[in-house]
Amino acid sequence: MFLLGSMHILPFTKEALLLILFVFGTLSYKFLSKEFHQIFKLTKQQYVIIAFEEILFILSLLALTFIRGQEPAIHGLEKFMDYGFIQSILNSTYFPPLDMWLSADLANPSGYPINYYYFGHMTGAFLIRLTDIKATIGYNLILATILAQGMTLTFSIVSNLIRQLNKQVELKAPLSTLKLIIYGTVGAITVNLAGNLHTIYIFTKGYPNESPEPFWGIFQSLSQITATMTRTGNGFFESMVQNSSYWYPNATRFIPFTIHEFPSYSYIVADLHGHVFEIPFVLLTFAIIFLFFTHIRARHKAQHSIGDSLRTLLLPIFKKLSFEKYLDIFKKIKLGRIEVGYAIAIGAMIAVNYMTNAFDGPIYLLLVLAILFYHYRISWNFIIQSVVLAMSFLVFSFPFSLYFSPFATGVGVNCSPDFLVNLQKIGPFLFEKNNCQLSSPWMMLVLWGFFWISLILLGIYFIIRKKQSSHFSLTEIDRFLLIIFGYGTFLIIIPEFIYAKDIYPAHFRANTMFKMGYQAFMMMGITSTVVLYRIGVWSNKILHFSFRTVFIVFFALIAIYPYLGFPSYYPGLFNSETYKKDFSLDGLDWMETQHPEDKELIDFIMKFVPRQVVIAEAQGDSYTDYNRISAFTGNPTIAGWWVHEWLWRGSSEVVGKRIPDVEALYQSDDLELTRSIIKKYQVEYIVVSTMERDKYSKINEDKMSKLGIKLFESSNGFGALYKVY
Repeated sequence: MFLLGSMHILPFTKEALLLILFVFGTLSYKFLSKEFHQIFKLTKQQYVIIAFEEILFILSLLALTFIRGQEPAIHGLEKFMDYGFIQSILNSTYFPPLDMWLSADLANPSGYPINYYYFGHMTGAFLIRLTDIKATIGYNLILATILAQGMTLTFSIVSNLIRQLNKQVELKAPLSTLKLIIYGTVGAITVNLAGNLHTIYIFTKGYPNESPEPFWGIFQSLSQITATMTRTGNGFFESMVQNSSYWYPNATRFIPFTIHEFPSYSYIVADLHGHVFEIPFVLLTFAIIFLFFTHIRARHKAQHSIGDSLRTLLLPIFKKLSFEKYLDIFKKIKLGRIEVGYAIAIGAMIAVNYMTNAFDGPIYLLLVLAILFYHYRISWNFIIQSVVLAMSFLVFSFPFSLYFSPFATGVGVNCSPDFLVNLQKIGPFLFEKNNCQLSSPWMMLVLWGFFWISLILLGIYFIIRKKQSSHFSLTEIDRFLLIIFGYGTFLIIIPEFIYAKDIYPAHFRANTMFKMGYQAFMMMGITSTVVLYRIGVWSNKILHFSFRTVFIVFFALIAIYPYLGFPSYYPGLFNSETYKKDFSLDGLDWMETQHPEDKELIDFIMKFVPRQVVIAEAQGDSYTDYNRISAFTGNPTIAGWWVHEWLWRGSSEVVGKRIPDVEALYQSDDLELTRSIIKKYQVEYIVVSTMERDKYSKINEDKMSKLGIKLFESSNGFGALYKVY
């Protein structure tokens, strides 16, 4: 749909989606009929695993749907932006969709496309359009669907990794179905629901927000916990949490001036940002990369290569040109068609990663290049596969890249020495004065310690096994685990040296750490779970028990994060007094009590006003309730959230120069000036509501009736919509 819509071949309609599903369903059955029939030949274990995955999907979907039903509001943090993108896409016939916070002007009369990685938001709009669900309800169902996909995909990856590992180690007995389910579930929890070791602060007195103190110096005393138990009547654990005043967002803002989020936090705060939409896509990419890794390690050396095919194809031509001696170069190419096919498929998936969350494109390109180098070293095979991978990525991402300008303006060097600061810039590298932030090692251990402890346990296990038996050797899965652990650690360390330059001065490396760390968390969450199985394949019961105990203790710390986080954001969840029995999934319901006139205006616009026409409203700063009309209708307005547009467009002037025009449109007594502004930005409707009156104290409402007709007025008389003549 994205490709056909970008080329203006097929409009973004429900009929088009059904047509695409029908065509691809038919083609899949025709060309993959053998694979479809394999489902009738599965083992009992495979049937049980598939059934469990379906149950896991449904339970995850229902669980987060129920939780969001306690507080479904599309309100706060980034939700206006995320919903605005989805609604703008739903308003679109073709792609790219228009930016709802930057209307057309004289320089660009066709409007400004969204300059953001919106592919994930398009997949959400896809589901809403396909099912005809109200978009403000669909928003919350999309979030629950992503969790269900994340849980199921992680379960599948982990259980398959362990199943393959079981075949490669010394054990001859097949792995039991129950064990596969347990390990797969632990992996799903680790990646999607667990937090980091910051939860150790529930044992402490806590610390002032944004001023972390080492946990070992502020442990709670037993007398404090006992006193809290006596006073509140709570249990030991509840009293410990209450006494420490643990605040769950601190786990994502621990190192000063940085961000280090993870999926569980994303599900709690419910922003449908690019990195959240990306969760199922990166897990699918990870799975294909693993299949590629195992294929090229196990490929048959005598296979017919594309080098042989090229040699045969070019032989007549090279003979005529007397270039036969150069044909020997093709003997060095040992790539099979399947390997090249994998490179194309992975390139396409990385294009999806890039279009969904731009940072992830280079992250996974670099990972695959590292794997290619590990297998091929510097050779023709490495060069050809790298070129195929890059070309596939560029081709599949081209419709998106054609309209997208990356936000980063260079690569900053953290803590640049003075002699480089004087140079300021060499190529893409920036050397900025006073930009020096280094993470304390103990803080990094709090955030990433669980994964590194898993790696240390795995390393010690390998060393001991090697000493015990000279025949012990690493399996292909072991090598894959070590590569992923190493790459994940590399991603975590990168922001200590370089960062992608954006508009934020004090938080200059925050986005880099955020995007890198998010992917490192997911990668190493998968591999850590496999470590739990790997160290269990041990005849030495004492060491086996000791290693597993260490793992389980630290796993318990990260696994309690959702217990701390969800009730904090949804206070009615486990509280019978505040629990909402008649919960709603409509993300617009909050507006009925806080801005009822705007709720009526939005409902009217959605029913009777054409899509993509410009609607003037009050402009406001990011993270405020301003620009709510454009966010909830997807219709462009003159100027939206300032800092967001500044980030997307690279200049504060993009919105800054429009603000005086918006002010004049509402406050000026000059009708001709107002009409020129309306013409300049192609305004067809003007909103006058409580927020406009609050923002513009000298608002001239009498002027509006001279500019057009009052098309709608809210029941309380505070909100009105004018249609410009």
